[in-house]
Amino acid sequence: MDNSPFVGKRGIVYMKPIQIFFLVGLIGISPTQHSIAQSPDVSQVPGVVITHSPAASGQYLGSPSLAILPNGDYVASHDFFGPKSTEHTSAVSRIFGSSDKGKTWRQLAEIDGQFWSKLFVHQNTLYLFGTNRHHGNTIIRKSTDGGKTWTNPVDENNGLLKAGEYHCAPVPLVVHNGRLWRAMEDAAGPPKQWGKRYSAFMMSIPLDADPMVAANWTSSNILRYDSTNLDNHFNGWLEGNAVVTREGNILDILRVDDRSTLEEKAAFVQISPDGKTATFDRNTGFKPFPGGSKKFTIRFDPKSKRYWTISNYIPDEVKAVNRGKNPASLRNTQALFSSTDLTNWKLHHVLLSHPEPVKHGFQYVDWLFDGKDILFLSRTAYDDGLGGAHNNHDANFMTFHRVKKFRK
Repeated sequence: MDNSPFVGKRGIVYMKPIQIFFLVGLIGISPTQHSIAQSPDVSQVPGVVITHSPAASGQYLGSPSLAILPNGDYVASHDFFGPKSTEHTSAVSRIFGSSDKGKTWRQLAEIDGQFWSKLFVHQNTLYLFGTNRHHGNTIIRKSTDGGKTWTNPVDENNGLLKAGEYHCAPVPLVVHNGRLWRAMEDAAGPPKQWGKRYSAFMMSIPLDADPMVAANWTSSNILRYDSTNLDNHFNGWLEGNAVVTREGNILDILRVDDRSTLEEKAAFVQISPDGKTATFDRNTGFKPFPGGSKKFTIRFDPKSKRYWTISNYIPDEVKAVNRGKNPASLRNTQALFSSTDLTNWKLHHVLLSHPEPVKHGFQYVDWLFDGKDILFLSRTAYDDGLGGAHNNHDANFMTFHRVKKFRK
């Protein structure tokens, strides 16, 4: 999460027709709408609507995360943020499941004390890794029944990995060299100063070790915010991706906040093979990256031998009319890119777009390979017949999408 302030069938490529499934018993509106008499109009919302929370609720939908269970079912999660949420005390996350390849979804669980979290399957078990609140403890939970029930992070032997102030997002966990890797940020920098408080580091654990035990995890040193980076235009780095290079090295590739230009970039932090040392070269570590000022996910596809990302890039025609704006505020386009070297990125398709950027946004996409397809989950701000989203950042929908035969 951050504090940065339709092309429809007409612009969405390879998407299935809109399909809707709401919760409250068998029919009705989402539980997040109990105070709203009207049902939302989702007829124009792209993708499959998993859930909706109207702007009037003061609870916005964040941190979309997606996993595929060993039996082939899909599991999705999100949290609530905003003025009427409990994000700063004990955040609430919800878990959803689909047994029909994402056509319909049902709520499986609600978790009190889970925020900014990533679902993932490790050793055939489902986990949820994040914090317990906005800038809270680093925690992990386990589910042995497909996401219906979860463990509680009560102590260091049961999922409480780090007590303190931490930040993260639904970013990939990567298996490499006998270890599982996950990027994090320490948030103990200057309080109430977004960006400046975040320090990058990497966590890792041997593949045969129990992820629920804090002592099994190794953490690198933290790399503090440095205001002199980027000719004094550096405002912070966050939401890093653990990525394995072609040479077999581990990187933490982070979103970069630089409001001086619409030419976006990412930061490439080097991690030692044992996971204990993080280093950064300010002269070579900042590299152009489409959508680099917003949260992104990078994954490597062994079949195409390319790195892939879905990101909030800014098309040239949008740059032309938005000079001087904070690039992190432009969230109305999501596109599919690939690269052979993590430096030069090829645009393949615009997946989601809307011409109005203030109250429409597709952001924080989490995605996975699924055979020939890519599945992705979007935090979507869109028209709902109830006044729409509060703004492009404060999303009112969680939507599911499929990119068919992405390699072609």
